Amino acid sequence: MFLKQVYKKSISYIFIIFLWQAACELGLINTTLLPSPSSVFFTLVQLFVTRSIFGDILTSLWRVSVGFMLATVLGIMLGFVTSISEQVQTCISPIIEILRPIPPIAFVPISILWFGIGNEPAYFLVCFGAFFPIFTNTYSGVLSVNSIHKNAALCLGARNKLLVFDVILPAAMPYITAGLKTGLGVAWFCVIVAELVGAQSGLGYTIQLNRLTLQSEKVIAGMVIIGIIGYLMNRGMTVLEKKLVPWNQNS
Repeated sequence: MFLKQVYKKSISYIFIIFLWQAACELGLINTTLLPSPSSVFFTLVQLFVTRSIFGDILTSLWRVSVGFMLATVLGIMLGFVTSISEQVQTCISPIIEILRPIPPIAFVPISILWFGIGNEPAYFLVCFGAFFPIFTNTYSGVLSVNSIHKNAALCLGARNKLLVFDVILPAAMPYITAGLKTGLGVAWFCVIVAELVGAQSGLGYTIQLNRLTLQSEKVIAGMVIIGIIGYLMNRGMTVLEKKLVPWNQNS
């Protein structure tokens, strides 16, 4: 069954790669701007054999990890507190509603002014981009907890700590994990954007550098690596989601 699904999904990829390679061989495509799949493949092999790409991959992963962890802590804490306190909601909501529509890319210039070139602007952009999905889902998850369950726990003598960790958090976890999954995707997107314009290392910086030297096969190879890592992150979060909320059938 699994092999059958892999075979079906692979057909479209193979078909596109075949057309792409044929167009390059027939001279229908300018290979300086769009190199052939075989050229991209051999470039990928070369990057991994010489290990020249590993440093940039680790740098990007470190930046996204730091920014995402900050966003996770801030998003869950603020989302939880805002959902249970009307006073905090009154203070926080106007700020959230103003900042949320602003795309993280719009903060690139100001983040460079604030933090300069390096890791700090990437941390900031990743944290900013990942914060809102985590915050919003945590807020909605806590609000969605059935009041009957909370009242039943209180009637049975549950104190605040037990009410939070045994009733509210388990009920809100499907929302929180969904927010984490979305936030991680946004975080990976933001770190590449940050490296494209405000860093001197990382996958985004490597793509930009190779673009300036017209090494388009390395640009495409870098994009392929970014896509594969993003896919693996998403699969990892799906596995983690099933571990954290096994009672959620949609995970």
